[in-house]
Amino acid sequence: MIESWTVPYAALLLRLALGIEFLAHAGVKIFVFTPAGAAKFFGSLGLPPELAYVVIAWELAGGLALILGVWARAAALALIPVLLGTIVTVHGSAGFLFSNPKGGWEFPALWIVGLIALALVGDGAFALKATPVPTRAR
Repeated sequence: MIESWTVPYAALLLRLALGIEFLAHAGVKIFVFTPAGAAKFFGSLGLPPELAYVVIAWELAGGLALILGVWARAAALALIPVLLGTIVTVHGSAGFLFSNPKGGWEFPALWIVGLIALALVGDGAFALKATPVPTRAR
């Protein structure tokens, strides 16, 4: 049985956890690797180095949108391509387990599932700007 009164708080918890993870992920690129270092890494993967700056901005904006609850459903869906990109370019060839050398695709895949779940369940409690959802005919 689903307790409908707890769903908004479950969505809030998921939204906050996912948003914090994206801010942390961007923070590593900014404060540990530096944006220039991230750009160099992207270039070593055969990607345009400038894409690193786009990804950092995407992760920061998406993470903040999730935490604040600003169109969180849309932000969750918009962040999925970033994670798919990590699977395709870095983690996919390392196998499934994230404990493998170069990290497998286990964690990014779970992260994608969390984003999809948030998009399905809704923005949750204390969202500043709820995502417009088309009404469904009954």
